[in-house]
Order: sequence, then structure tokens, then C-alpha cells
Amino acid sequence: MAKLIFRLHNVPDDEADDVRQLLDEQGFETYETSAGRWRISMPGIWLIDDSRKAEARAVIEAYQQERQARLRGEYNAAQQAGEVPSIWQRLVANPLASLLILAGLIAVTLVSTLPFFAFL
Repeated sequence: MAKLIFRLHNVPDDEADDVRQLLDEQGFETYETSAGRWRISMPGIWLIDDSRKAEARAVIEAYQQERQARLRGEYNAAQQAGEVPSIWQRLVANPLASLLILAGLIAVTLVSTLPFFAFL
């Protein structure tokens, strides 16, 4: 019976491609399911031979640890080089979006707290 070994929900395309290629190179027989037309199904990579599930998971986990270390290193290098924008720089870069988000937060706060102030 097939076993789900890798969920594809909210996974970047490059990571999904790498996992597909890695499993193929290691000789695992897999098939893939999509989220479907209404995006309510589970997209994932399934292992056909469930007796090799532990081996496949070990391969995927080793890849993910390597990927995490590599991406964290790239982020830290970019942060030290000053290439990662601060929160203030992001707000200034998109002032309209920032104002809309702030207005939404204020509206939600007012709607949430007005019933409590009505009893005073």
C-alpha cells in the first residue's frame, strides 16, 4: 500500500523538484497527487513500496537539513552584507499597503472592543 512521504502543500517549487529528483536518483518508485481543482485535496509525493518508507524519509530529512543549513547561511550572509531589508524599509517601500494594513488593524480592534465600551 502506498504511503505519503512528502506533503507538497506550501512547498517551494525548487524544493519539490529537488525532492522528486532525489527520490528518482535513489531508485524510489513514487507517484504524485495534486491539490485538485478546488485546492482541497492533499498534494503530495507517495511511495509505492511502503517497506522502504524509513529509507525514503531518511533521504528526505538529510536533504532538508542540508537545504536548511544552506539557506540559513545564505540569509545570514545577505543580512551581514546589508541586503536584507528592515521592517522600516519594507514599510517605506510599500506605503499604501502599509497604510491599508494599519487601517485594517485599527478597524478590527475597534469592532472587537466597542461592545466592551458600550457597557460603561
